Amino acid sequence: MKANKKRIIVSVTNDLVSDNRVHKVCASLQNMGFSVLLVGRKLPGSQTVKRSYDTLRFRLLFKTGVCFYAEYNFRLFLFLLFAKADVFLSNDLDSLTANFLAAKIKGSELVYDSHEYFTEVPELIGRQKIQKVWEWLERKMLPKVKHAYTVCDSIAKIYSEKYGVDFKVVRNIPVAKNFVSSKSESLEKTILYQGAVNIGRGLEQAILAMDYIENAKLIIAGDGDIKPDLEELVVKENLSKKVEFTGRLSLEELSKLTRQADLGLSIEEDLGLNYRFALPNKLFDYIQAQVPVLVTNLPEMAAIVNKYKVGSITDSPEPKNLAKKITDALLNASKRKIWKENLKLAAQELTWEKEEKVLREIYSKFII
Repeated sequence: MKANKKRIIVSVTNDLVSDNRVHKVCASLQNMGFSVLLVGRKLPGSQTVKRSYDTLRFRLLFKTGVCFYAEYNFRLFLFLLFAKADVFLSNDLDSLTANFLAAKIKGSELVYDSHEYFTEVPELIGRQKIQKVWEWLERKMLPKVKHAYTVCDSIAKIYSEKYGVDFKVVRNIPVAKNFVSSKSESLEKTILYQGAVNIGRGLEQAILAMDYIENAKLIIAGDGDIKPDLEELVVKENLSKKVEFTGRLSLEELSKLTRQADLGLSIEEDLGLNYRFALPNKLFDYIQAQVPVLVTNLPEMAAIVNKYKVGSITDSPEPKNLAKKITDALLNASKRKIWKENLKLAAQELTWEKEEKVLREIYSKFII
């Protein structure tokens, strides 16, 4: 590390492999002149991570639940306490405690990146005791955070009104790429879902919809808590030839797969405020790869599709209705022609290079 470079330690609770948002932020900070260290955790099956900036992954005893979050934050706190750094960047509420305490003790600058409305994620809905613990932590720390940003206007507004903190907006938009389509000439259409395989993503409905769709395959690229249940559902419904699970892919593999798709799905269910205001990176990844999209009629996602006219919106996740929407999106030649033209323009406008201007405004004060 060069002596004249300001050091920023970025932390997140995942294994770094497929977190594109964190990678883009780290790369942007490095380009600004920061020396960057990204800290996460290493799981038994974690792939090797190769980045242009420094990385560190903790090996932890616990993998999930309260014990995992406690162990991770304790390890991270001790590490940050003795590490040389000018700025701490915490990604989401589950890494904020360690960053908040270390920054307070050391007098370091603290920045908070909220990837979602954490206390309203579906995994916490209906689990009141656990939800109240996260809400308590949020109330204790967020009002004292000076520098913060999040993924969409709706969540920024909620946090700003609730805690009096000026939350900026940095959307999950990909780096601009000159894609060369790698779509084959096969008659079989490819429907792609990329991202976490968790509850509330509309995946069960998408799988069941495949029973009513001909000459198409649904590819689910990602991993998560409900993947084993979905795999059982596919076998039970005799849909193994129509549904494929790739598991978690590297950023490069996922990019290649996205370019081959005919339709990208982002069909989150309205399970709490976090999903209601979802604006996931997969939506922008589809657009950057110039793949038409099908989204649920939730405000942030629908606003993008309506503004740029790059796909279709569904009001109902019911499998038969979803199948009709998917079939129309795949086979309606006149609609697809319009979407494809609009995707070219949207892909030029919705780029990380433009979005990172907000990041530069936030972090430029620390580089001096």
